[in-house]
Amino acid sequence: MSIESPLQVLPCYKVAILHPDLGIGGAERLILDAALELGELGCRVVLYTGYHNATRCFEETLDRGRRRVSWIKVHGAWMPRQISGHFHAPFAYARALWTAAALLLLERDIDAIIVDQVSAPLVLLRLFSSIKIVFYCHYPDMLLAKRDSWSRRLYRSPLDLLEQLTTGMAHKILVNSEYTRKTFARTFKPLYRIGLHPAILYPAVGRQSTPSLEKRTTSNRSAMPSKYEICLSKHEDREYIAFSCARHANNTQII
Repeated sequence: MSIESPLQVLPCYKVAILHPDLGIGGAERLILDAALELGELGCRVVLYTGYHNATRCFEETLDRGRRRVSWIKVHGAWMPRQISGHFHAPFAYARALWTAAALLLLERDIDAIIVDQVSAPLVLLRLFSSIKIVFYCHYPDMLLAKRDSWSRRLYRSPLDLLEQLTTGMAHKILVNSEYTRKTFARTFKPLYRIGLHPAILYPAVGRQSTPSLEKRTTSNRSAMPSKYEICLSKHEDREYIAFSCARHANNTQII
C-alpha cells in the first residue's frame, strides 16, 4: 500500500524512498516531509528503511492505532548496528543493501527511487534495475570518520572508495546547501571533473508554521537581542556545538 491523494497535480508516478534509519532526526524529518508532499501531489509513495521504532518516531509514521503506517516498510532491522562500539559504517552499508534488495524484490512499477544519505545501495539498484535514481547527499560520510591511527585509515580506505564509486552511480545528485555542494566538489573531485555537479535542494520549512513565526517575531522584535544564534542539534561531538557557543559567547545570545 502507498500514500495516495485525490489531488492529481502530477501524473500518478510511483516513487520509492530508501532511507537508512527512520528515527526522529533532521534528515528523517526532511525525507518524511518529502514523502508526504509527494503524496499530496498525487504520487504513490513507499518508504523502505532499515529501522523504525514505533515508540520513538514522528507522528506521521503511525496510524490511529499507533502502528506503523502501511506505506513504510522495514527490512534489515535484525542486523546489528555495531560490535562493541565498532564497525558502524559496514553494518549501515549492509543494512542499506539489504533494504534495497527487499525493495527490488517486493515492489513493482516504480518510476523513480530516492536514495537518502547512504550511497552503497546505488550499485545494487543500477545493476538490477533501469529505474531513475536520485541520491540526496547530506554530507560526505568519509569526512565524518576519524583517522587518528593507521588501523583506522586502513579500515576506512575501502569504505571511502565504495562511497566515491557508488555516489557517482546516481542519475541525479542533490545536496542540502551551497556549503555541502562546495564540500562535495572538494571531496569527490573525480566525480566533479567528469561533470557530476549536484543540484541544491534546501530542506523545507513547514508552510503552516511560517505565518505564526513571522507574527511572533514582529510582535517581539523590540525585546529581542541585536545578535542571536539559534542552534538546533542532536549535540553530537562532530557538530562542534561547544566551539560554536564559545565563538559567539561575547557578542551573541545563544537560544
